[in-house]
Amino acid sequence: MGLRVWIWLLSLSVLWGGSFFFAKVAISELGPLTVVFVRVALAALALDIVLLATGTNPLRRDAPWSAYLAMGLLNNVLPFSLIFWGQTQIASGLASILNATTPLFTLVVAHFLTADEKIDPAKVAALLAGFAGVALLVGPELLVGGASVWGELACLGAAISYAFAGVYGRRFKTMKIAPLEAAAGQVTASSVLILPIMLAVEQPWTLPAWPSPTVWAALGGLALLSTALAYVLYFRILAAAGATNLLLVTFLIPATAVLLGAAVLGERLAARHLAGMALIGLGLAVIDGRILRLLRPAE
Repeated sequence: MGLRVWIWLLSLSVLWGGSFFFAKVAISELGPLTVVFVRVALAALALDIVLLATGTNPLRRDAPWSAYLAMGLLNNVLPFSLIFWGQTQIASGLASILNATTPLFTLVVAHFLTADEKIDPAKVAALLAGFAGVALLVGPELLVGGASVWGELACLGAAISYAFAGVYGRRFKTMKIAPLEAAAGQVTASSVLILPIMLAVEQPWTLPAWPSPTVWAALGGLALLSTALAYVLYFRILAAAGATNLLLVTFLIPATAVLLGAAVLGERLAARHLAGMALIGLGLAVIDGRILRLLRPAE
């Protein structure tokens, strides 16, 4: 990858790592579902305006809305709701580490639901390392119970939802849909899905006070930076460097989230959390394949 793509990749890791920080700030005064709605609705508005400016109608009737709704459910509504609720129980840095298991779960889902992405011995090693890290992170809380274990399991549930979304999203390539249009359709559909649920469950109009400027700033960052702008970078990297290089962002997101959580929110992770992150990182490195290629003797 050239310098420009590396800058995009690092920027994307900061934007997505920052989403855990922004969400933690927002849920201090708002319900998780309300934060989900604002995130996808503002992102949809921004992306739809961009499409209109380029002469594309984002709400055209012949768009594949059933696919957008399915992708929005799996890639936005379910995982965002689970992560944001999980962050009411655990630190944002820990939530980001658990979210980094998404490629591991994707291996399992793809093995059973696709014909061309089967698990091989290297991927078995990746799964063993990664899930050992998960056991180190979640195991002690499972033994004692409490709210934190449910927060951790919620973040793992989000990773599983992302895995199904990754496999389902492969069909967009055959649909010949422009990446920006697919992103806009997805978050627009997500807004429609989450709105009635948010209104019924959280009733945000009953809040005792209007959200503070800090929360509004966090919501703006979450929607416009960590969602709308992040999607644009995501698809640019995908087009310029491919899916394998894009996987590198998974290594970097937890670092950004942990640093922001420690520096701004005063969060601290235990030694076993860092050890679990290292094991998950090892599993991701095996999936990525770069380390194995470096260790393989030259022929």
